[in-house]
Amino acid sequence: MTAPPFRAEHVGSFLRPDSLLDAVRARRAGRLDAAGLRAAQDEAIRGIVAFQDGLGLPAVTDGEFRRRSWSAGAIDALDGFALREEGVLGFRSGAETGGGAVAASPYAARRLERKRPIVADDFRFLASLSPRGLPKATIPSPPVLHFFLGPRAFEADAYADRNDYFADLVRIYRDEIADLAEAGCAYVQLDETALPCNCDAAAREGVAARGEDPDELTSAYVDLINAAIAERPEGMLVGLHMCRGNFKGAWMAEGGYEPIAERVFHGLDVDILQLEYDTPRAGDFAPLRFLPADKTAVLGLISTKTPVLEDADSIKRRIDEAARFAPLERLAIGPQCGFSSAGGGGQPIDSDATRRKLELVLRIAGEVWGTA
Repeated sequence: MTAPPFRAEHVGSFLRPDSLLDAVRARRAGRLDAAGLRAAQDEAIRGIVAFQDGLGLPAVTDGEFRRRSWSAGAIDALDGFALREEGVLGFRSGAETGGGAVAASPYAARRLERKRPIVADDFRFLASLSPRGLPKATIPSPPVLHFFLGPRAFEADAYADRNDYFADLVRIYRDEIADLAEAGCAYVQLDETALPCNCDAAAREGVAARGEDPDELTSAYVDLINAAIAERPEGMLVGLHMCRGNFKGAWMAEGGYEPIAERVFHGLDVDILQLEYDTPRAGDFAPLRFLPADKTAVLGLISTKTPVLEDADSIKRRIDEAARFAPLERLAIGPQCGFSSAGGGGQPIDSDATRRKLELVLRIAGEVWGTA
C-alpha cells in the first residue's frame, strides 16, 4: 500500500445501490429496524470497497453510505443543531445566473456537544475490511458550519460571539481527529464549500451586506481549520477538498480561486488541496502559482455533474497548462466532487459512468506521472 499524496484521487461519495436506498425507505416507514438498516449499509460498503479495490484506486472510502448527505454526518452527530431555510447562496443549474433554491443551513440553537463520533466509527468498519487501497475518512470542514448563515449560524444565548462558537467547533474536531487516530486513520479529507464559495462575487456581496468582511472571513476560516487539526498525530495526512456546491448536477458558486489563493494555499496546515476545475466557473490555473512546495494540488478536471466522458488528450493538455504555474510533480488528477454528495436517487451519473470516469482518472495518472 502506497502513501498519499496520490496521482489519482477521488472525493469519496458514491452512488447508493438500490438495496441501500430501499432499506433507508423501509427504515423511515417503520418496516425495518436499526439493525436491519445497519446490515444493509454494511453490505453496501463491502460492495463499494470491492469496487474501488477492483479499479485499483490508491485511496478507498466507505462511499459515505451511512450518511444522508456529505454534511449530514456532522449535523446528525452533534447535539444542538437546527436548520434555517436560508443561506448566502442558492443552487443553480446550467443556464441560471441568479440564485436558485437555497438549501437549509445548520445553526447552533444551543451549545454543541458530540453525541457520538462523526465519522470515526464509520472509519473503523471501513478499516476492518482491510481494503487494498488506503482507507480515507471524509468529514465536513468546520467553516461549512458557519459561512452560509454567518452571524445567524448560532443563537446569541448559545454563544457569546463567533470566537466562542469557533472554539467549540475546534474542541469537537480535535476530539474527532483523536478518535480517528486511535482507529488507525492515516488520511483525513475535510470537505470544504465555504472557502471556494467565498470566491463568488455575489456571495462576497452577501457576506458584506450581513456585516462581515469576506477577506477577514477567509483568514478566520484558515485559522479555524488549522486549530481544528493542530493536534493530529505525526503521520496523519490531511486533505482539503474545495467545492462550489454539487447537488444532483446543480451548483452554488462561480469564480476562480484568486480572492483566497495566497492566504489559503500558503496558510492552511494541510498536505493536499483537491481543487474543483471541471468547468470555467472555477477560473484559470493562475492561482496555482501560490502553491507551496510542501503541498500537492489535485486538479478536479473530471466532472461528476454529467455522465459525458471527458477526452483524455484534452485533459492532459489542461494538466500541461496547470504545470505552467506549479511543478508537475506537485499536481495530481481526480473528479471535482463526489459521485453522490447529496445521497439518495436522481444522481446525474450512474454506476457505469462512475466506473468509466474513475478508469479515465487512473489512465491519465499513469500516462502523465507513470503511477496512480
